[in-house]
Formats: sequence, C-alpha cells, structure tokens
Amino acid sequence: MKRGAADSSDQIGALFELTGVSVQFGSAQRGVPALTDLHLRIAPGERVALVGANGSGKSTLLRVLHGLIRPAAGHLISPGAARQAMLFQKPHLLRLSVQTNVALGPWLRGLPWRQANTLALAALERVGLATVARRNARALSGGQQQRVAMARAWALNPDVLLLDEPTASLDPHAKREVEALMEEFASQSRALTLIFASHNLGQVKRLASRVIYLEQGRVLADLPVDHFFGGTLLQQKYPAAHLFVKGELV
Repeated sequence: MKRGAADSSDQIGALFELTGVSVQFGSAQRGVPALTDLHLRIAPGERVALVGANGSGKSTLLRVLHGLIRPAAGHLISPGAARQAMLFQKPHLLRLSVQTNVALGPWLRGLPWRQANTLALAALERVGLATVARRNARALSGGQQQRVAMARAWALNPDVLLLDEPTASLDPHAKREVEALMEEFASQSRALTLIFASHNLGQVKRLASRVIYLEQGRVLADLPVDHFFGGTLLQQKYPAAHLFVKGELV
C-alpha cells in the first residue's frame, strides 16, 4: 500500500489496524478475491471515505471492519470495547413501529425497555422523525427509513460509525438530509470515527478528512482529502485514482 500524509494514526494510535488482510469469496480453488494484502491504520476521530468503482472492495472492507466478514489471511486489530454501528445502503427494518425499531438496539444491550423507548424517541427527535414514531417503519419512504437507521445508530452512542453508500438510492432532498445528519454526528464528538463508502465525490469532499481509493481489492491511494482532490500529487503518484476522480475510469 502506498501511504501518504494521512497516516496520523501512526502518532495517535490506531483504532483499526489491518496487516496483510485478504478476503476471498468462494472455494480456495475457484474463489474470487475481494480484498488483497491490505495494510491500513485508522485512528480515532478520523473521517475516512472509501472510493472506487463497483466491485473494488469498499463494502467488503466495511464488513471486515464491522466483524461481519473474517479475513482469509492477515490480521485485523479492532476496538473490542468500542461501540460500533453500521448503516447499509438499504436499511433492514422490522415490521414494527419506527420507535420499536430504534429501541431494540439499546434494549438488546441491556437497557430496560422503558428507558430504551425514551432513548428511541429522543433519537427520532434528533433526526426529525418523532411525529412518525408509531408508524410501521416499512411504510416510510426510502429517505425516512435511512433516517430511522441513523436514529438507531445514534441511540447506540457509537464510537465508530460505518456507512455503506447510505445515500446512493435516495432522491436529492433525502440525500441532503442524511448527509447533514452524518456531518452532525461526526461534528458532535471528536472521538467519533466515521468510515463511509461513497460514489458521490462531492459528498466525499464535504465529509471526509482522508480518502482511500480501492481498485480490484487493493488500496492504490491513501491521502488527505485536499491532496486527493488537489490534482498534481494524485496525477503524478496515483494515476488510476486521478482518472477515477476525472470520471475517465469506470
């Protein structure tokens, strides 16, 4: 992996550390590599954007960090005591009320049900959905469902928030609402670590402090956001990433 000035984790101490991590889907003989020999360090409080074409490994990397996929090779050091929450492109909501969907997380973590419901209502207030607390969660629009997922994450008070294309299937208004919540969550606590995959380069510019560009399961560029979009350094040292930013590499 080529590493740039974004490696502030060397001085601060890594929250996640991946050493030679590889993931393969399928059998050992006919498997498809999804990640290959990744070496990454992510520090507490960073805002990391994962970019790259479809199939580059962004979603797989997020699932590895969240413990949903175990590496076939290499080592992952992750924050065992840290609270993590992950949002998917299409959130999975149960056929229950909006408030119950949010309350279940804190309740499963040991909070009494009455307190979990109170916390859920506060979380829905935070995302502007308190008025639909008693509606069936699956009856909401796509943008509202994603905001419910944000409320569910906020109710868990996470140290790490992982998001996999959280605004990809939303209309422009809903995208702005979810993006504003991402910004708010990341700004409310310097300790919150935000790691998200996105095809929206404008969103990456607005929200990220560091950009990791993946191609065919490998990290080809890892730079502070201003260097990634600055042009000269990217063009000279990371030509594939430069073409991707220009829209010439699909």
